[in-house]
Amino acid sequence: MIGVPQSAGRLKASGHLRLLFVGLSFTIARLGPSFILTSRGCLMSKPVNRREFIQGFGLAAAGFSLRPASLLAQPSAPTAPVAVAKCATYGAAAHATLATMFDQLGGLERLVKGKTVAIKLNLTGSPAEPLRGMPMGLTTWVHPDIITSTINLLGKAGARRIRALESTADPKKSFEEFVAAAGWNPRDFASAASGVEFENTNYPGPSGNYARVKVPGGGLLFKAWDVNHAYVDCDVYVSLAKLKEHGTAGVTLSMKNSFGLPPLTIYGTGAGIDRPAKVVGGPRLMLHDGSRQPSRSSLPENNPSSPRDPGYRVPRVTVDLVAARPIHLAIIDGISTAAGGEGPWVKHCRPVHAGVLVAGTNCVTTDAVATALMGFDPMAERGTAPFEKSDSTLQLAEQIGLGTRDLKRIEVLGVPIAQARMNFRCA
Repeated sequence: MIGVPQSAGRLKASGHLRLLFVGLSFTIARLGPSFILTSRGCLMSKPVNRREFIQGFGLAAAGFSLRPASLLAQPSAPTAPVAVAKCATYGAAAHATLATMFDQLGGLERLVKGKTVAIKLNLTGSPAEPLRGMPMGLTTWVHPDIITSTINLLGKAGARRIRALESTADPKKSFEEFVAAAGWNPRDFASAASGVEFENTNYPGPSGNYARVKVPGGGLLFKAWDVNHAYVDCDVYVSLAKLKEHGTAGVTLSMKNSFGLPPLTIYGTGAGIDRPAKVVGGPRLMLHDGSRQPSRSSLPENNPSSPRDPGYRVPRVTVDLVAARPIHLAIIDGISTAAGGEGPWVKHCRPVHAGVLVAGTNCVTTDAVATALMGFDPMAERGTAPFEKSDSTLQLAEQIGLGTRDLKRIEVLGVPIAQARMNFRCA
């Protein structure tokens, strides 16, 4: 069954210990202060003192040093099943399909009953710039029917409070005004369940203060992020994404959706110097190219001299954010979407009909399966499609222990990948 997450306010940090034996570097995901590595390379949950830890560590080192380097393997990143379904249309068909997929994953009730659920929507760009004049939900935005169905099913599973969130591109509009500009009626979302709320997360919200989320292990680019309180004041965090290629990162799926967590008032081009801006003044270019630092009220980059290459920065920002604000449920709308890029500002971005939905409780395994459904190899590294211009977000996430991208270790529920795959490059 779907496991019950800890409250975001009680999430325990999990560091990553980098060790080097016989020229081999490997990562151990530390599950807590009482876990140590035994001489067999296993994690032991017995409480230990400092002396016992050192002794155990020494035995582990000795054991590794006696084995040929070729036989040493990196400890496995976690895995979890991923549900895949073919679905040609939105509306009732998509609703029924999502319900079946959630049941395949073990049911939503154990995950959300009595909980506050935050849903980060993927509403990239402005409704004033639709791709080829088509409705936003049929190209670059999550379709409104998928949003409504997700909210409804969460409500039926017993969610106490459901918050639909996005840092919108329009500085003058509330969340409701922003989606209304796309021809959507926010009342459809509000009436799908009880206790539904909306928030534009570019701003601090009613408290007037942003919340700081720390990246376990110190982060790849940032030690911590200042975000809207709604991403912290929740028990369950859902990433509701679109199945798309990305002009920089190769693909944008459930993990890349969290790139929208940092508020533009702090991390945007027009962010305040000393403190957050009162009004949004531009996109998150600083997170792409490092052209400036965020407002001084937040933490700066770990290393301002690190590469300014977007292909280096975007995947690392994404992984830092996913590590700091873990995703409990990943849902990807791939019924009608876009290939060639994430929005109309990317030259070759074009509408495609993939006819697929994907869901899982581990964002890395979910994105790995989704990447394969797009016709790509999730094990690909920089220089190979779809990561021609960037490091692989999947690889970086796997390396710090968030999940596996190896399809051989991922159970696919429902429709096999081979039966639902399409080649996005040829679409």
